[in-house]
Amino acid sequence: MDKKILWEKSVAFHGHECPGLTIGYRAALYAVDLLELTFSDDEQVVCISENDACGVDAIQVILGCSVGKGNLLFHMTGKQAFSFYNRKTGKSVRLVLKRKQGMDRQQSFEHYHSCPADELFEVKETTIQVPEYARIFDSYDCDRCGETAGLNWIRLKGDKKLCIDCYESYDRFNV
Repeated sequence: MDKKILWEKSVAFHGHECPGLTIGYRAALYAVDLLELTFSDDEQVVCISENDACGVDAIQVILGCSVGKGNLLFHMTGKQAFSFYNRKTGKSVRLVLKRKQGMDRQQSFEHYHSCPADELFEVKETTIQVPEYARIFDSYDCDRCGETAGLNWIRLKGDKKLCIDCYESYDRFNV
C-alpha cells in the first residue's frame, strides 16, 4: 500500500500528527522491509512494544497488530523500541530509536519523517522469544463480586474462586 495513504490512515486512527506517531509509522515500515511483512489478519505478525506511546497506533494500522488479537504485546521498559516477528518465516528484529537531542517538536517531526530508516533505528536481535499464540481460557465467576474472569486471572482462597480485584495477595514487603 502507498506510504502516504498509510500515514493518513495512521493519523486518522491516532487523531493527530505528532513525532511519536511518526516513530511507530517508520518502525512499522522498516519492519515490513526487513522481515517481508504484510498486514496481519490473525497472528502472523507480532509486535512487542516497550512503550505505550503514540507510535503504537501506527503499528496497529500498518501491521494489523492489536491487543485483542493477541499479537500486540507490551514489555514496558519506557524505551522507543519495538520487536517484530514474522511467524511465517521465523525471522524477527528489534528496532531501537536512535535519539537525537536538542530538537523541538517540529524539528523532531521532520527528522523522523526524513531520516533514512537505518539512521533512525538501531537494528538488533530480539531479546524475547516470539510469544505463543493467544490462548482462550475458561471463565469463572468470582465467588465474592460475582464478575466473570478468565481462568488465568482467578485465584483460589480456600474453596473460593476469586478474581484479581477480590484476592488479597501475600506480600511481606508491602504490608
